[in-house]
Amino acid sequence: MSVVLLVLLGTTVLLGWFGLGNFAHALTFPGRLTGAVLIAVAFTTLLAAGAALDYWVGHSFQYSGLVVLIGAFAALLIDALLLLRTLKNGDLTLFPALFGALTAGAAWALVTVWRTSVTVPAPKRVAAALLVSSILAVANFGYQNLYLPYRREARPLITLSVGKAVLAKDRKAFAVPVDVTFQNHADVGFYVLGTEFHAMGEQVHLASRDRLREQWRSDAQQFAASSGDMYPLSRREIHQTGELVEAKPWMQPGNWIEPNDAFTTRMVVQLPVDTRYDQVAFYATASLARKDQIVLDPPLNFVTTSWGRGHIPQRVKNLQKKGTDSLVYRARVHENNAIDEAIRQPRFVTVYWQFGTHGATVSTSITRKGDDDNSEPSGEELRQLVSRYGLVDLFAGPVEQTLWDIKNQR
Repeated sequence: MSVVLLVLLGTTVLLGWFGLGNFAHALTFPGRLTGAVLIAVAFTTLLAAGAALDYWVGHSFQYSGLVVLIGAFAALLIDALLLLRTLKNGDLTLFPALFGALTAGAAWALVTVWRTSVTVPAPKRVAAALLVSSILAVANFGYQNLYLPYRREARPLITLSVGKAVLAKDRKAFAVPVDVTFQNHADVGFYVLGTEFHAMGEQVHLASRDRLREQWRSDAQQFAASSGDMYPLSRREIHQTGELVEAKPWMQPGNWIEPNDAFTTRMVVQLPVDTRYDQVAFYATASLARKDQIVLDPPLNFVTTSWGRGHIPQRVKNLQKKGTDSLVYRARVHENNAIDEAIRQPRFVTVYWQFGTHGATVSTSITRKGDDDNSEPSGEELRQLVSRYGLVDLFAGPVEQTLWDIKNQR
């Protein structure tokens, strides 16, 4: 009796704690449903603990043994599912050990109570009820842990609209307005981890006759190894590698955009009329995280620079040596449910706003405090990270604007 009570009451406490946390704070409906199921099972095991006292001591209720049997079965099923979840998602050894012990104890209690010749009225109906409850519990666990991480991802949209270039009054400079529009047609909101807008100046010369095939091959080889800018292969145009003209964020990091909402900002790029560039290409990117899969603990603070004295991963220092500077931002993040929040060590999101002569980018990583952030994650690790936290990277551009008409208006 003492072991059975210990197993049932231990299960009640743990399931009640996780269940209340999920039911009150989970960010998704399946998470809240899991909380409700855990609360119901915790109530069942609590009743079973009371029934165990009556079964071995009081003998006042005819079917108290059946209640203990049902409670032990429910404890076995849920403890086993939570053991699998803690082994799959958890970092701490405490909870796998607890749920492992409770699972073993619940199995022992189930066998022990069954061997005492418990009175079971309508055995077929009881078995059917237990089977249905088991199927529902397993289905909910599979939906939460197998289906949801691989469902179709929601993706907002960034668009660029280039306005007409305007000459300054002294006709020595001009400005090109560019509208950046962020549209979220999804049914979930997104945290903005980082954004960047940049303009690349390009020189384009025209050959007097068709270029040779060897020259085409040389262009293809040169631009295939470039930093992400896209260039055409042309019979007459001779493109030079683009150079960064301007780079800036277009939305404050740490903000968010709600479902079916939109945000527009205007960026203005200014150049002297006698610039050597023939075209300007505009790009905009954003790094996001789904609000139903992550909780961002604001603010997303600026931490250090790649040329500063703060702790910088070696891979960022290596980029610094190659001419790519970085601004580093960091914030605490939380899981979207109480179970994972308890069984996983604290995570932090780090955002790298990177810029150099040949462009600008934003990259993110989510790691435990003190983890090595030097190496790039593998493909499988990246997919798991994107799936768990709903990370989305958006790209717009290049949108090109020729400058010949402006340069000829001096």
